[in-house]
Amino acid sequence: MTEDLQALQRRLTAFAAARHWEGYHTPKNLAVALSVEASELLEIFQWLTPEEAARVMEDPQSAHRVRDEAADVLAYLLQFCEVLGVDLPAALSAKIDRNELRFPLPGASLEPERPAAAEQPGNAPDAEGLGG
Repeated sequence: MTEDLQALQRRLTAFAAARHWEGYHTPKNLAVALSVEASELLEIFQWLTPEEAARVMEDPQSAHRVRDEAADVLAYLLQFCEVLGVDLPAALSAKIDRNELRFPLPGASLEPERPAAAEQPGNAPDAEGLGG
């Protein structure tokens, strides 16, 4: 990627301002436009098999459509975040941090290991095997 997100946001803001579109760039309108563009991206893949979808970039016409729709999605997302003051890289970083805690690696434990309930005195499993 050659341009950072802030530079792209500035270009999009200038583009809209030069055309006097700021009044249309409300959070609701931008969220709707973002959803429409994401649906247009999805439409490309709608009836493809998983194998065909994996090869979609091999066809120049399909690849062009994917790039255009992905660009539209990013453009509306950047404009949406600009209007609402969302720092997108910071929001994404925070979301990844939360997901790393929410979905730990297999075998990773966030708490110190404790003996199983059956191994603790007075904690024999009940009829369902759930422990005390």
